[in-house]
Amino acid sequence: MTALGMPTVPPRGSGNLRGIRKFPDAAHQELANPQLRRNIGKATHTIRAKRLNVTGELPDWEQLRDAGAAIKTDVLNRLPELLTQLEEAVTARGGVVHWAAGAAEANAIVTELIRKTGSDEVIKVKSMATQEIGLNEHLEERGIAAYETDLAELIVQLGHDKPSHILVPAIHRNRAEIREIFLREMPDVDPDLDDNPRHLAAAARKFLRHKFMTVPVAVSGANFGIAETGTLAVVESEGNGRMCLTLPQTLITVMGIEKLLPTFRDLEVFLQLLPRSSTGERMNPYTSMWTGVTPGDGPQEFHLVLLDNGRTAALADEIGREALHCIRCSACLNVCPVYERTGGHAYGSTYPGPIGAVLSPQLAGMDRPDDPNASLPFASSLCGACYDACPVKIDIPSLLVELRHQKVEHARFGPEAAAMKAASLAMSSSQRWTAAQKAAGLGRVLAGKKGKITSLPGPLAGWTDARDMPAPPKQTFRQWWASDEGRAALAKAREEGQQR
Repeated sequence: MTALGMPTVPPRGSGNLRGIRKFPDAAHQELANPQLRRNIGKATHTIRAKRLNVTGELPDWEQLRDAGAAIKTDVLNRLPELLTQLEEAVTARGGVVHWAAGAAEANAIVTELIRKTGSDEVIKVKSMATQEIGLNEHLEERGIAAYETDLAELIVQLGHDKPSHILVPAIHRNRAEIREIFLREMPDVDPDLDDNPRHLAAAARKFLRHKFMTVPVAVSGANFGIAETGTLAVVESEGNGRMCLTLPQTLITVMGIEKLLPTFRDLEVFLQLLPRSSTGERMNPYTSMWTGVTPGDGPQEFHLVLLDNGRTAALADEIGREALHCIRCSACLNVCPVYERTGGHAYGSTYPGPIGAVLSPQLAGMDRPDDPNASLPFASSLCGACYDACPVKIDIPSLLVELRHQKVEHARFGPEAAAMKAASLAMSSSQRWTAAQKAAGLGRVLAGKKGKITSLPGPLAGWTDARDMPAPPKQTFRQWWASDEGRAALAKAREEGQQR
């Protein structure tokens, strides 16, 4: 470890970054749930339309995207320097900075900080970083109750479920399902509660208000951290974040090290990009910022846990590091045809959708042959809609292709590696290539009268599970070139060339 606590040998991430099932298997199961597809389809179409309306209002939207991408590139190029500056600024303003290389270290730090307060309860602002490290589960095992205060996160928590969307974790639930969850799990809920959204929100508000007023410790994430001033920022839509960030005596923030911005002025760009891309709003209803500790105002003890958990490993990849530009807006999920049909649970990780298919393998690795993360880069049609929607212009399709390449390159066995080795051998000499072309002609037998190969044998079966292959042509180019027809075509081309 360095003096700053940053690992000298970047470890891969841990916690909830590794999937349990491979994406094809999980997606097959999720596709059998028509209610889930209806819920997700309706929600993503609504958010997508709102986003297009509000981004279309800005004549400089593309320039804002360029500026956001440039700032994030600058952050990654100067990350050690900016992290040092952030630590100094937070410390100078009465905060305490902790460095966590991975999930286990971060969880241990947060647990110890909570225990020192004497509390066995914490209230939480929605935080992807704490989901990533499995903090809630870790605290529960040690007798500490963590209460999610974001409505969608509360629904997921009470339903003993997992989030399925970056911005709207309960996007896979409709209001009738939410009513059933509240009636079954929420203490002292009105037994006559109906599924009117206002009534459901009021029930959640009543349940949470007591926690806001009595729990002395809060755990938050951070959308942005400002290296220049030591300021942290959280944007949200319900006001629960404002309550968590101001009422408790102790505030613990867990932030990924890539969430930095160099200067306070950089917020001008991102506070325009983020709300428009995430919720389709011109601005977030609540933007909360705090800098260290202010005597007599807000939390009197502030701790910032800077989380690596595979980020420096991703940073070391000259191509893949672009994924660390992500500001967790979820715009790519809302336009992705694959996500819309399978939902977030099929990805098996904290980060679903196109960006999850890039981030999870980058942060947690996919080196093991049986690692579910290795299937995520293939969970895309490469249509490019995610790149068009991304507010900081992350080229997700190109990153997916690169990860597919890395997966095949690192594989020591399997159908992809075998296919590449076979192709390399066949193309190593003209004689082998000619023989391979002749052998491929046998595919016409498999194609039959339809002229399509719909089922391949053995390890090649995966290719035809979702697509058909055209039958090989009756004649290869070399055979045509050597035929009378080919020679005649060559002679005609030469004659036309002489005439010109």
